[in-house]
Amino acid sequence: MDSDPPLLETYKTLFANSKTSSNNHDHRLVMVEERHLPLIDLSRLSHNEAEKERCQKEIARAARQWGFFQVVNHGISMELLEMLREEQVRVFKQPFHHKCREDKFLNFSAGSYRWGTPTSYFLRQLWWSEAFHIPVNDISSTPMEPFATKVAILAQKLAEILAEKLGHKSSFFQESCLPGTCYLRLNRYPPCPIPSDIYGLMPHTDSDFLTILHQDQVGGLQLVKDGQWIAVKPNPEALVINIGDLFQAWSNDCYKSVKHCAVTHPTKERFSAAYFLCPSYETVIESCSMPSVYRKFSFREYRQKVQEDVQLYGYKVGLSRFLV
Repeated sequence: MDSDPPLLETYKTLFANSKTSSNNHDHRLVMVEERHLPLIDLSRLSHNEAEKERCQKEIARAARQWGFFQVVNHGISMELLEMLREEQVRVFKQPFHHKCREDKFLNFSAGSYRWGTPTSYFLRQLWWSEAFHIPVNDISSTPMEPFATKVAILAQKLAEILAEKLGHKSSFFQESCLPGTCYLRLNRYPPCPIPSDIYGLMPHTDSDFLTILHQDQVGGLQLVKDGQWIAVKPNPEALVINIGDLFQAWSNDCYKSVKHCAVTHPTKERFSAAYFLCPSYETVIESCSMPSVYRKFSFREYRQKVQEDVQLYGYKVGLSRFLV
């Protein structure tokens, strides 16, 4: 249809080359076990002090042991999530040439719309997806604003809890992560003709403090746990939380930024929406305890190094660039 990005046509050379080469080490060539993430009921934070403390400890434990967890009773209603989904469908069903001129037709900043992977050299590096990566400030007075407002509050609450469990009562996250520095990413994964060979999103870690994800029931999120890839079983009432690279560095490797990906489906399209808790580019990230595993770096420096590595190698190297 005319709303779909021309993925097959644009990357036909990669498809042709893939017939003469293969990667036997790719995790999706074997069966991946589907598992539930740790599930935490955030309503317990409003109970007595003992129950509140137990809930906070479970959040910190999941961040240490998994780097991922799910939350329910998170303060964002099912009606609000359904409104977000309907708006996503409406936006992505716009004609492709309108989405490519998002500043003119959709009132998003120029460059918000992305599709495929410009730096793909191999089929495994191709992202079979399209997305709007939108500064939160850009979505004021849109149907997505109520969701963005609620999810920003949730992100700050979780960041505060995770900091407190490391012994830090700091206003760092509130001061550093503002609406103008945080992002909402709307993802759509079209049906893929060869889903065993192509990612929706390549394996990666997130370059932020925290990510909060709402995904539909098609499934497709996978992550590494104890050295093995697992598939995350969708939960319609839950939001998925994961630790980003910046929180791993800030926590001095206490909390884990875990590699994850999105896989494709042969017949079904999939939607998700992710909120990224990001600081300003000038924010300096330094470990909250000593001796520090990582040297100090600004978010701008981190983003620049990620972009350089992707251009050079086709993938992100990440935090290992900043080890002491």
